[in-house]
Amino acid sequence: MLHQKYIFKLGFFAITPLTLVLASSCRQDKKPNIIFILADDLGYSDLGCYGSTFYETPNLDRLALQGVSFSDAYASCPVSSPTRASIMTGKYPVKTGITDWIPGRQATNSGSPSDKLIAQPFNLKLDLEEVTIAEVLRENGYATMISGKWHLGEDSIYWPENQGFAVNAGGFSKGAPVRNKTANGYFSPYGNPRLKDGPPGEYLTDRQTDEAIKFIEKNRKKPFYLYLSYYAVHNPMQAKEEHIKKFTEKAESTGLSKVEPFTRDRDWIRPDMSNNYKERIIQSNPVYAAMIYSMDENIGRVLKKVEELGIEDNTIIFFTSDNGGLSTSEGSPTCNTPLRAGKGWLYEGGIRVPLIIKYPGKGKPGTMIRTPVSSIDFFPTILDMCGIKYNNESIDGISLMPLFEKDDMPERPLFWHYPHYSNQGVEPGSAVRLGRYKLIDNFERERLELYDLEADISEKYDISATCPEKTNELYKLLDEWRKANNARMMLPNPNWKGKSE
Repeated sequence: MLHQKYIFKLGFFAITPLTLVLASSCRQDKKPNIIFILADDLGYSDLGCYGSTFYETPNLDRLALQGVSFSDAYASCPVSSPTRASIMTGKYPVKTGITDWIPGRQATNSGSPSDKLIAQPFNLKLDLEEVTIAEVLRENGYATMISGKWHLGEDSIYWPENQGFAVNAGGFSKGAPVRNKTANGYFSPYGNPRLKDGPPGEYLTDRQTDEAIKFIEKNRKKPFYLYLSYYAVHNPMQAKEEHIKKFTEKAESTGLSKVEPFTRDRDWIRPDMSNNYKERIIQSNPVYAAMIYSMDENIGRVLKKVEELGIEDNTIIFFTSDNGGLSTSEGSPTCNTPLRAGKGWLYEGGIRVPLIIKYPGKGKPGTMIRTPVSSIDFFPTILDMCGIKYNNESIDGISLMPLFEKDDMPERPLFWHYPHYSNQGVEPGSAVRLGRYKLIDNFERERLELYDLEADISEKYDISATCPEKTNELYKLLDEWRKANNARMMLPNPNWKGKSE
């Protein structure tokens, strides 16, 4: 029997062309379990299997060997909340209306003299009318749980328990662990209304995994969907002392501790900008490394439990990040080289993320898929894996199932729209990728930038002047997409005191 909220949602879709068909038509006698692991602010180069030599991720490296990895996987936004909404719905941020992290920088600093443009208001919650992947799976017999970060609404009415999750362990309004006079961030007490405090010294990443394992054990005999949404490796930088010691010694023994990790020699850093804005150019932060190591340890615990329970062959595991690594402000804890910039930016460092999928019996283990994919694709992919029919007109993503047979799909454009100033020195804009080319419409500088990502993954060479036809082609595609989706554009700031470069 459908609960009342879901009946409302079905009524909503019945009067629109975006009807979602919820009838289950499983291709398998036994529905697969889904474990979706989402890291927070983890950069593309932060895993050993993606090139890091300082951070250590043995369990994720093993998962990559057992499953398939993606070289060109993208978050649908360079910051958290919009990407998380797209994972839940299969829609671009412009469609959910959540185009910035909630509540966004504009809540405290919009229209200041340093801002050339003003961001328009955006949706501050995932509307209850939206159909989430958790709701569809739950209505098709799945046990559902979130362990960790939600960040899709200030009011509790918009929290996970009202968005399809039968169990909510730690998901509420905040986008990072609470740290104040009564809460200690990653260490208990947590100050989290959806997670009871643990014993003194308990580490949040461990606790999230404890709750997840309890859920797996309880539901091992029926299909389940576990959304293990780690708060790590988001600020504040806090880790276990033994792990910090391990990586401090590693930085010293390798000579990294003697190398200057930051630079301000970047064209986007103006002389009047505070020292908060600096770009990390090497991976050498022991605390950040320790946080990644703890997350990897805990992912190893989950994988081991799945094996011990004998459900490994019927459990599909996803691992990805909600945006690129934080590299240009707020401590700049990581470096995304060879990618340019990081979290908050439309350059590859802000939107390209690691993606590993272990799909037992599908795909060639240890291979790398090079077809560009996006977080909008998880919704239809999971439903396809579970044999649940749906009307794909209601979403923007496509099923990635064919890629497990052959790394070749019809070319399609991927879009981004980030009309906001964030906390990372960001120049707002929109972007589109089609094939090997990517166009950025930079609102701040009023210019178009074109990059050939196959030849220039670091986006060092803007080829818009030498490739005007390709630039115009992609701009037209981007502009038509923005208009078709009623994308909100920024407005001139009458109080702006600066000058464009």
